Amino acid sequence: MGYRENNLKNILHGFFLAVAMSIAEPSTILPLIVHHFSESVVLVGVFASLLRGGAILVQLFAAFYAQSYKKVMPYLKRVFLARFLSWFFIGIAILVLGDKNPKLTLFAIGIGLFIFSFSAGFGSIYFSEIIAKIFNKKERGKSMANRQFFAAIASIISGGIAGWVLSNFEPPKSYAYLFIVSAILMGIGLFAFSTIKEPIKENIRVKEESFFKFLKNAFKFLKEDKALQIQILTILFSYSFLFAFPFVILKANSTINLTGWLIGGFVTIQMVGALIGNLLWRRLAPKYKLIITLSFIVMILAFVIALFAKNALMYALIFFLIGFGMDGFKISGLNLLFEIAPEDKRPIYVALQNNLTSIGLFFAIPGGFILKWFGYKILFLFTIFMLLVGFLFALQIKEKNG
Repeated sequence: MGYRENNLKNILHGFFLAVAMSIAEPSTILPLIVHHFSESVVLVGVFASLLRGGAILVQLFAAFYAQSYKKVMPYLKRVFLARFLSWFFIGIAILVLGDKNPKLTLFAIGIGLFIFSFSAGFGSIYFSEIIAKIFNKKERGKSMANRQFFAAIASIISGGIAGWVLSNFEPPKSYAYLFIVSAILMGIGLFAFSTIKEPIKENIRVKEESFFKFLKNAFKFLKEDKALQIQILTILFSYSFLFAFPFVILKANSTINLTGWLIGGFVTIQMVGALIGNLLWRRLAPKYKLIITLSFIVMILAFVIALFAKNALMYALIFFLIGFGMDGFKISGLNLLFEIAPEDKRPIYVALQNNLTSIGLFFAIPGGFILKWFGYKILFLFTIFMLLVGFLFALQIKEKNG
């Protein structure tokens, strides 16, 4: 297969996955779903982190086996099935249990989110391996920008759908319908990507005799590679926006009249930001260091505005800027890693980065405690400081030419 066909399948996967993920957007709809069943802001942070975080060690475990695989697509198909079923299960659980047993409903949602995110721990290793195989340096940046561009369009569409459903159906049935329909749509994208004809990888490593020895070797690579250390620290701090992002919508809810249409509108505006951002990132590829530094600047600006937000327009600008910056982090993070990762060690480098930076995916949990104890102002100031630290690390990245 050539670039055009693989690019199309990558786009379809991103498009339909975005439709589903926007239905439980961790910064808008998911906090409201959790808040419907519980008043705890800490629990909102836990669920937001659960959706993003997955399992930490599972990615290294996946890489332990993947380093010796000539093809990873058969294993990725199993991951796709687990993600589809778990997302569909959440919708059914909300529909069946609903308000009759709020605690049990939250538990079921948590189980579904855990399986969905846990399986992604395996999937991220297999997905990145396939992307690295089928695209060269410049094609990767373009295809991922295209993928994220159309994913933003999908999210805009689903934001409108979410607004309509939330306005016309009473919760929690409205939440259930969103999950069930989006699971079916997600399945289309999963099927499209699974039809990619994966090249056979000849330059592979012999799998160590034990997972413990693999871990020892993996962290030896990390200790010896200064570029990998800076890369991982930069990506870890790029997740700092998650300290505060899930709580922006709750601050908006206490500041302005937050209707169902306005919630869907914020999702749409966030995706418009991502869409416009990807037009820029596509033009800048393969200048991935520039992309990540610009993304930090945009994120910092968003939370400076959050300190003073008092109306719907200011909140819309916050969501726009964060959507703009988030996809810049996504494009640059993986592509910068591919530049420093030897081919035979690529699954290990990907796993190390994903594993160690996945701590950042749980930043909403301490963010919830900071909000509970100190309030929104301190939370936003802390987030800005952490993003500034990440920006300084990004400036130290040495990008390869060619």
